[in-house]
Parts: sequence; structure tokens; C-alpha cells
Amino acid sequence: MGGAVRKRATLLLLLGLAAAGCGGKKGEGGKKEEGGKEAAIAPGPATPVRAVEVTRADVEERISAPGKITAMAEAKIRAPFAGTLVELAVTDGDRVRKGATVGSVIARDSEAALSGAREMEREAGTASERRDAARALELARGNLVRSRLTASGSGVVVSHAASRGDRVSEDEEIVSIAEDGSLVVLADVPQAQLARIRPGEPAVVEIAGRAPLAGTVHDILPAGKEADLTAPVRIDIASLPDGAASGLFVTARIVVDRHLQSVVVPDAAVLRDDVTGVARIATVDAGSRARWVVVATGLSDAGRTEILRPPLAPGTRVIVGGQVGLPDGAPVAVTR
Repeated sequence: MGGAVRKRATLLLLLGLAAAGCGGKKGEGGKKEEGGKEAAIAPGPATPVRAVEVTRADVEERISAPGKITAMAEAKIRAPFAGTLVELAVTDGDRVRKGATVGSVIARDSEAALSGAREMEREAGTASERRDAARALELARGNLVRSRLTASGSGVVVSHAASRGDRVSEDEEIVSIAEDGSLVVLADVPQAQLARIRPGEPAVVEIAGRAPLAGTVHDILPAGKEADLTAPVRIDIASLPDGAASGLFVTARIVVDRHLQSVVVPDAAVLRDDVTGVARIATVDAGSRARWVVVATGLSDAGRTEILRPPLAPGTRVIVGGQVGLPDGAPVAVTR
């Protein structure tokens, strides 16, 4: 028993000495010095970040909708009488000018007389028969009724309903031309968005492989589609580039809201919580430290986001790179 007691006493003594040693100055990185006084922690290295200044700009909200170029007026070239289309000088996509010849038609009776005379010429066996055939052929050619088909307006050929050699009936459509100045864009806008669209609003029309075109909303057309609950919105274009023919598909972006000289930051500056939806930005204070700010955002346009609240003075620096996971108050070094 005596040995066990001595061992226990020795252990308690060692523990007491250890505790006494811990009450003094802490090792490197601690907060306590001798006497229990607090000591400031040495700041860590500054985190490199990219930052830009808050600016003011006009921002717009647009509705995007698919659409296509459509001719509001088409000139129809028709056969003046029943006959044969013996010439067709244009095809789809060709540009024609007003008054240009696009084809010609021979009347059916004239064609029959000409064909009969040629048949007589082929079958003539005697000199007398050959003379009779020659006179018949000359007479048929002299009485040939042939009509030129001319364009009634300048534009682009969008379709043809007959080809060279085809028999056509009187008033049958042969060529259709989309007249210059009649090409517009019809955008299929969801019906839920139609109340926000007003005539005269600006729009941008994008055609694959070409520069965007400026347009203006003309009006909403009364031709809604039940299948996809959309309605066509007519957009007028001042001038369409060469090759922008009727039927070409486009994307229309119609302006429905506009805020002038709003406080904006780059989209990259705004971080959103996927769960709560809260948006935050990190600013750089005068002491080169990061300060997180919860913000209310507005419109987004051209890579910029509108900041509604709190007020941000133009010139405030916001971090656009390197802010993810950055603690509030952390020292930062702004790089370019």
C-alpha cells in the first residue's frame, strides 16, 4: 500500500508542474503572454484579387424569341393565257429589278400550229409537199403569240411554280417575288410576355453569320398559335443585308424595360447562394481588406448587373476574381 501511495503522489506532482508551466507565455502563434495579457495575432499574407470600380450605365431587359423573315407583300407573275413556258430566266433567291424579263409563254393555239407545220416539214416527200410545209411553217411563225413575263417590282424571287417546258393554264402563278421594303421579322413571343411589348420599342435581330440588325416593334399580329401559346410580333428592319431572304430564321431580342444611369457591377462580382438566393458582393475598403455586402440586384445586361440596394458610390472597388471563400476582413492585394 505504501508504494502505491508514493507513486500516486509523484504523478500528482508532475501534473501540477506541467500545469504551472502552461500558465506562462504561449508558444509561437498563441495569444497569451506572461501575466495573461492578450497579444495581437500577426496578419497573414494578403490574398491576390482582381477588382474594378462601380460605375453607372443604362441597362435594359429584353425578351428573346425565335422568328423568321417574312415578306408582307409578294408580286405574283402569272401566265397571261394558256400555253407553254418556253423560257424561265430566274430561280429562287435571284434578285430582279422592276421591268426585267423573267420568262416567256407561247399561246397553246400558236404552239399547236407551229408543231403541226414542223410535222408537215418532217413528213414532206415531194417538192410540192416541202413547199406547202415551208409556207405553213412561215405562217405559223408569223402568227406566233408569245408573251414576255416581266417583274412588276424589284425584289428577290422566293418561289417558282413552273419550269421551262411546262404547260401552264391562264392566270397560273409562275414566279413569286418578295418586293423590296416588304421584308419584316415575325417573332413568336410567348403570350405571357405580350402585355410587356409596346409598338415603337427597339429590338435587335440576330441572323446566324451576320452582324445584329436594329429593328423596331411594329405591333402584335392577331394570329396566335394554340400549339405553343405564342403570338407573332412584327419587327420592322430599316435595311436587310444581301442574302437575308424571306423564310430565313432569326432570333429577336425586344426591349421591354430600361433603367437609366443605374449603379452596375460586372456579373462576376455577384455571388448567389443557391439555397437562399441571397446575393453578395465583396468590396475592398480603404485598408485593403475584403468586406462582404448583401445586395439587392436588378436588371442584368451586357455582362453587368444592376445593384439596387444598398447605395454604392461610384468608384467603390468590387472584387471580380479571387473572392470565393474569402473571409470578411481578410487582407487583399488588388492585381490587374
